[in-house]
Amino acid sequence: AVCSMGNSTSRLYSVLAKTLSSGAVSQHQDCLEQLDSARLDPLDPKDLLEECQIVLQKRPPRFQRNFVNLKKNTASNHRPIRVMQWNILAQALGEGKDNFVQCPMEALKWEERKCLILEEILAYKPDILCLQEVDHYFDTFEPLLSRLGYQCTFFPKPWSPCLDVERNNGPDGCAMFFLKERFELINSANIRLTAMKLKTNQVAIAQTLKCHETGRLFCIAVTHLKARTGWERFRSAQGCDLLQNLKNITQGAKIPLIVCGDFNAEPTEEVYREFSNSSLNLNSAYKLLSPDGQSEPPYTTWKIRPSGECRHTLDYIWYSQHALNVNSALGLLTEEQIGPNRLPSFNYPSDHLSLVCDFSFNQDPDRLL
Repeated sequence: AVCSMGNSTSRLYSVLAKTLSSGAVSQHQDCLEQLDSARLDPLDPKDLLEECQIVLQKRPPRFQRNFVNLKKNTASNHRPIRVMQWNILAQALGEGKDNFVQCPMEALKWEERKCLILEEILAYKPDILCLQEVDHYFDTFEPLLSRLGYQCTFFPKPWSPCLDVERNNGPDGCAMFFLKERFELINSANIRLTAMKLKTNQVAIAQTLKCHETGRLFCIAVTHLKARTGWERFRSAQGCDLLQNLKNITQGAKIPLIVCGDFNAEPTEEVYREFSNSSLNLNSAYKLLSPDGQSEPPYTTWKIRPSGECRHTLDYIWYSQHALNVNSALGLLTEEQIGPNRLPSFNYPSDHLSLVCDFSFNQDPDRLL
């Protein structure tokens, strides 16, 4: 079903409503992959935002989050690269499996929730967008974001839990989007992560991009590691496999690296230490928001399930600290903003908070590790 987008004089004639209907993916994925997005008319983000706001007019307004300036006195003549990391919550899981006991089902309706997700993306205007739990790639995100000028890549999980849900929209997976006006794709790798030499259900995308403005190469990766308590060693093995792949792709850190992901791991876990201590010389960008620059945020996800309240730090943006500077990072929602029923809600579409950072290249490109 397509929800009303307001009156018939809408300039876009409901561009959101024109995205392909649910269920189209599994039946027509081969056709979808042949669609040439370049032939579609470009879309003005202001028009899309206006369409979203018409759909969302009965919902509370978006929460205001402010960027925290982290820039040390390093002058840069170039525009920063804005990177957004977000587990958007797969629609099939939100409605069918996750049991958010304090979240009304009405708040999870896809026709409205997709507009909340798009509104969040449009508000921060990332140059690179890294998403997890995407199960509406072909019928929503690829058609719309490609028209906004993004090059789009999707890698589904081999055995997505979404497929167990009745009336699902196909498998969920990781997706990456970058603005073609800012970057050129040099290399792209879809990685199925292994653990203990076994192929797993978790995936990553790693792309080497060339920045048009600076001529510099860098690698951006997105991943989503295995969930659940008791799988710590498994996540550790997946992290090791991902790091090894990234070492090969970046030629041992010669190419700067940014890794976005829902690691499903608190900072106390082994996989976090592996990334912290890697020879790739990675740092976690959101640590820089803490007073000492050494502590992760108190939470990046906060929800209530039948088993109780879960408040965890699981989402990260890692970066090559020898080659990149973090100019600013988007502050998190406060406990007061999140509210007593936690996430998701009528105000916020996912159980995970989006993370957004502005990066610039170190001005001394020869200074490595």
